[in-house]
Amino acid sequence: MSSTANVNERLAALTAAGTSPWLDQMRRSLATDGTLAQMVAEDSLRGLTSNPSIFEKAMLHSDDYDEAIAALRGQGLTADAAYERMAIEDLQLALDIFRPVWDATDHKDGYCSLEVAPGLAHDTEATMDQARSLWARVDRPNLMVKIPGTPEGLPAIEQMIYEGRNINVTLLFSVSAYEHVTEAFIRGMERRHAEGLSLDVHSVASFFVSRVDTEVDKRLTALGREDLHGTAALANARAAYQLFERVFGSERFAALAAAGAPVQRPLWASTGVKNPDYSPTLYVDQLVAPDTVNTMPMDTLRATGESAQITGATGALDPSAALDALREAGIDMDDVTDVLLAQGVTAFVDAFDALIAGVGQALAGETA
Repeated sequence: MSSTANVNERLAALTAAGTSPWLDQMRRSLATDGTLAQMVAEDSLRGLTSNPSIFEKAMLHSDDYDEAIAALRGQGLTADAAYERMAIEDLQLALDIFRPVWDATDHKDGYCSLEVAPGLAHDTEATMDQARSLWARVDRPNLMVKIPGTPEGLPAIEQMIYEGRNINVTLLFSVSAYEHVTEAFIRGMERRHAEGLSLDVHSVASFFVSRVDTEVDKRLTALGREDLHGTAALANARAAYQLFERVFGSERFAALAAAGAPVQRPLWASTGVKNPDYSPTLYVDQLVAPDTVNTMPMDTLRATGESAQITGATGALDPSAALDALREAGIDMDDVTDVLLAQGVTAFVDAFDALIAGVGQALAGETA
């Protein structure tokens, strides 16, 4: 364990302000070479997220898995089964590293997320079946199963919370969709409470950030309103945080809180900037708020440690003026978020398909 002198002050300040830094990346060597453990000790790292795009890059574009694939070759596994086995092994390694964080924070942090197959985004029953399977096979209490916040995902989210599984709700773009997600979480917890079950069940709601600016800035350029570039993503996320405060500060949730229920924390995802003109820590500095998570790609986390400016609860600022300006400029945020959700599901499906195809080739001893 590193001494206090080696702890990064900026990342420690971010954590102290209420925003937990998580890493939006996974590859096996991060767990086996000591990197994750060092980041927990020195960078206040408190969790990790993965998705099909992350595993596609890790498994097909590194040599981390050559040994694992060689061991699996000849066992008669499908590519899907081989991927799941490797991903589960990765998550078990990471979860064991984060287990002391989970213990020390009374189960608030220390989670790692593994996503159900993205092709199940519109299939409630299949999503629940795979969530149950992943939960049982990973067999770690600090796992979060990722379920998309689609209309079909909502019943699965409620049921999995009711069954006592920690859930990371992914692919959230619109505040209205997020409101439905909070309802699913609370209903699941109310069902547990009514039956006298433990309320030590945790969830985050992953609100995607940078992709909002990418889409809106493109539309603003077409409208000749470049002056509003870089305002939509922060305003949208801050509106989500306002909803979080209303929902989890309500009388309805107070009864659950009094019985020991945790809030469902907003998680800022996709926080690496896509526009090189923006500060690399834009979506960190400006989205600090109590009871939030910011899951960052490695480059963004390193930039945060080097140059972040933690100046208070910037994520709790009122977004009304920015949203009004965007509306008056002709930006329909409902249409923007609908487009982004469809694109997000497709992108994860495509990445997963490429991942499975690549694993299949590797199992067959073929070169991609």
